[in-house]
Amino acid sequence: MSKKQSSAILGAAFLMATSAIGPGFLTQTTVFTQQLGAAFGFVVLVSVLLDIGAQLNIWRVLTLTERRAQDLANDLLPGLGYLLAALVALGGLAFNIGNIGGCGLGVQAMTGMDIQYGAVLSCIIALFIFWIKEMGYMLDQFTRWLGILMVLLTVFIAISSNPPLGEAIKQTLWPSVIDTKAIVTLVGGTVGGYISFAGAHRLLDAGISGPSQLKNVNKSAVSGIVITGIMRSVLFLATLGVVAKGITLDSSNPPASVFRIVAGMAGYRFFGVVMWCAAITSVVGAAYTSVSFLKTLHPLIAAYERWVISFFIIFSTIFFVFVGDPVRLLITAGALNGLILPVALAVVLIAAARRKMMGNYKYPVWMQAAGWCVVAIMGWLSGITLMGWLK
Repeated sequence: MSKKQSSAILGAAFLMATSAIGPGFLTQTTVFTQQLGAAFGFVVLVSVLLDIGAQLNIWRVLTLTERRAQDLANDLLPGLGYLLAALVALGGLAFNIGNIGGCGLGVQAMTGMDIQYGAVLSCIIALFIFWIKEMGYMLDQFTRWLGILMVLLTVFIAISSNPPLGEAIKQTLWPSVIDTKAIVTLVGGTVGGYISFAGAHRLLDAGISGPSQLKNVNKSAVSGIVITGIMRSVLFLATLGVVAKGITLDSSNPPASVFRIVAGMAGYRFFGVVMWCAAITSVVGAAYTSVSFLKTLHPLIAAYERWVISFFIIFSTIFFVFVGDPVRLLITAGALNGLILPVALAVVLIAAARRKMMGNYKYPVWMQAAGWCVVAIMGWLSGITLMGWLK
């Protein structure tokens, strides 16, 4: 295996994980931990289990069929791929506006710079990554090292906050309250919308596909899920250590409040680094994956991929600068992406059952069953959440 392929396998895992671990991830985790306390551990556990059922199926089917999700959908039903691409790109754009806002918040926490200026500076850095000649390799390295940095800093804060571990374990296994909206939002923010396909599309771009690469695909997918699960757990524990003491978080920036309460001004600077790392990698992941859904639908998009990605990032930045309010937008985007997941995963599972799509490879029945369980659960929970919005 070449060095570039090895880099892509690990890079795909970090692309998926860092796409999931964005400002919305940080905001959702701290907000729901404050609302649910130790019972939020159950939400984390359920979201990880649902992530596994969704991610493994999506990554395996796309790489086995050697088709991107929108092409697979169009093969099943002409026009369905265009609808899926539109839904994913729209959800990715909503997330990216919030991600750009997260960049601004991170830069402000690190340096004191105005949020809008920090957002514009981060936009320029993201554009730089996509205009480097070896774009794919740079993408892999960028997401990997910033992902490692933010996990390590959050682990330090979690240890320092001294959370009630016993209560956290108890409530994770037997919660005192179950919040369906929290589950939908978390799963939507972790594997909903474009995030489900980020790693798989990166592997396809790197030429890693077919039955012979299945072991590497599984390794990459599981690594991404593990990284995301670790980050979610340590941030939950860090926040729980604060709210368990009866301290109220600052509603304008809940995750920053956690870091500052635990470690003072140094903790606030740490938050700035974590937020910026989470946000900028998510900007890159959202732009790359959203455009990967569009580029096979028209040859002009493929020919001018870097320009389309650049427009995606610049538009997100302009929208944020003139509209703002990232906290509410990030929570809403996660919930909306949770609604997209059952549809997208169902398309993948239908393809897995078609011989003409899978060739000679017989897709495991137990994996299809696990995938359909995720579709049913997320469809049901999303329905409950949607009814709550309409009331």
